[in-house]
Amino acid sequence: MYTLIKNGYVYDNSSRSFSLGDILIKDGKIASVSALGESCPTDAKVIDAKGKRLTAGLVDVHTHGIAGYDFLTADTSALAVMSRAYLSRGITTVMPTLASAPLSDMLEAAERIRDFCKSDARLCGIHLEGRYLSLQKRGAHAQELIAPLSAQELCLFERLDIYPLHISAAFERDSDLSFIKKALEMGATLGLAHTAANYAQAVECERAGVSAYTHLYNAMPPLHHRDGGPVAACLNGSCFAELICDGIHVSPEVVRMTYNIKRERLVLISDSMEATLCPDGEYSIAGNAVSVIGGVARTCDGALAGSTLTLDKAVENLMRFCNIPLEEAIISATEAPAKEMGIYDFCGSIEAGKRADILFINDKAFEIEGVMSNGAYEPI
Repeated sequence: MYTLIKNGYVYDNSSRSFSLGDILIKDGKIASVSALGESCPTDAKVIDAKGKRLTAGLVDVHTHGIAGYDFLTADTSALAVMSRAYLSRGITTVMPTLASAPLSDMLEAAERIRDFCKSDARLCGIHLEGRYLSLQKRGAHAQELIAPLSAQELCLFERLDIYPLHISAAFERDSDLSFIKKALEMGATLGLAHTAANYAQAVECERAGVSAYTHLYNAMPPLHHRDGGPVAACLNGSCFAELICDGIHVSPEVVRMTYNIKRERLVLISDSMEATLCPDGEYSIAGNAVSVIGGVARTCDGALAGSTLTLDKAVENLMRFCNIPLEEAIISATEAPAKEMGIYDFCGSIEAGKRADILFINDKAFEIEGVMSNGAYEPI
């Protein structure tokens, strides 16, 4: 079954620009991207984009929950609700993120998510952001849930055969590098997170295999002129930098500075928790009670506890904070996160052979009017 999207301005990642063209889709994948009017199967279903701008669907690689549910406890029906909620905001690829919990709970959640992923392509792998953190920088994660970095524990996740797998941890605690070596053997990508590392330790973590910094600036030592810490290591190096672009976790001027340095290695994340798209009230994450007031989630001791941000809003904020057009900002929510997690082969851009995840955008801001996921289109 073919579908033709015609009369749209298609975003091209290589030139960072939009141009008028057609997209031919077959069986949920992009078959070709061509200039207007090129031949296509006569029986193709036609979707007229009517001059809208077409980009790849958004890729959120760090999100704990949405619509009243948390990935750690969500059953199959809850996962289905969450998947639809993400789609409603243009997010077509989601890496479910598990916060700190007893090991058995994390393993059970990972198994449920793995099984759900087989029937829902929007959910993709697992991001572990729990247990293996620094006590000093644990943020909203309950102290009693923090555990040593254990290669033996990773073997339990390995048996679940989950891919992709991303692990955020305080890797400076891995004194013999056995945890990192095991994670890399499993094909995992690694992000330095909730860390007390100094600059030298952060650089050593990079040399050992860390390729990203989880929610840069948050839950790590701040930049200091006598020891730049992990922030300077990230800004000086080639690793990906995750950023919660809500203007709360990181101020607009620091977002702008970070973008000017990292550019195409900047990864927008939501770090959203279960209260996202829900009213203010009482919620929880990582073993701690959370109050959401004015859309800001905090623990009882005042620590930020994830966010209620959605990735589409993060793109809007990046455009505004940095005074950049969509052509530049969209990379940080599509291509960059997909490359960070090693999944750019099937998502993150509009190219032949990739999954047909496409946003229909109304104007130069970021007003999403329709979304295609795995070849199926629906208006928003």
